[in-house]
Amino acid sequence: MQIGEYNTLEILRDTKVGLFLGDGTNDVLLPNKYVPKEFQIGDSLTVFVYLDHEERPVATTLKPYVKLNEFAHLKVNYINEFGAFLNWGMEKDLFVPFREQARPMEEGKRYLVYCFMDEKTNRLVASSKTQQFLDKEEANYANGEEVNLIISHISDAGINVIINEKHRGLAYANEVYDDIKPGLRMKGYIKQVRPDGKLDVSLRKLGVEAIEPSAQVILDELKANKGFLRLNDNSHPEDIKTVLKMSKKTFKKAIGTLYKQKQIEIKDDGIYLVC
Repeated sequence: MQIGEYNTLEILRDTKVGLFLGDGTNDVLLPNKYVPKEFQIGDSLTVFVYLDHEERPVATTLKPYVKLNEFAHLKVNYINEFGAFLNWGMEKDLFVPFREQARPMEEGKRYLVYCFMDEKTNRLVASSKTQQFLDKEEANYANGEEVNLIISHISDAGINVIINEKHRGLAYANEVYDDIKPGLRMKGYIKQVRPDGKLDVSLRKLGVEAIEPSAQVILDELKANKGFLRLNDNSHPEDIKTVLKMSKKTFKKAIGTLYKQKQIEIKDDGIYLVC
């Protein structure tokens, strides 16, 4: 039975305080408020297991915002003399000791944290010193490979991300066309593995694969604007970015594809949808 994870357990017995569930070795209480309306002894239930206010394992059907060995962007509910306590969707808040705070946390603010098992106390805790939990082995990714990203923070260089919960990466600011916030999870693509091992990522598909979805964005925008967009090859990159959230290079490739397919006409005043 894994603390901080979902566990599929067998219903062993029904008591006044709730159901006791087991994995063949250990059992845990599922309090009455989480007991399903219909059940039978011997049925299996998938529940999240964590420690209650008295540090005893307890099961719940609530869904946490973060599990063991994961990153998440969580809000500070309150702070006391021991540390900060984060809202992670459970009845008992997630504790961040002062020693695990990259900078002093403030009540009401959100921070990117990593949830881990404290070996000294055998409790689930969180840390905003996230770099220590990233894989220090050299990353083995292929250019163009699809990966899972979580937005870490935004700097002058661009969007700092965590790749597949393991590695650091960077999406350059001038290549980002959507509203991005820390904690957001999204798909991304490896742009390149630099000689120093650092990873550049793109939030959009690369190369030829990027043209088709971008062309569809243009078609959708044309249809929403009665078949006309006041954009063409001579438009300013910022105008294209504002309207379509794509670079001028991607825009030109996409309208070139649409023109060859005879879906649009390109004129001096803009592009027209061919009916």
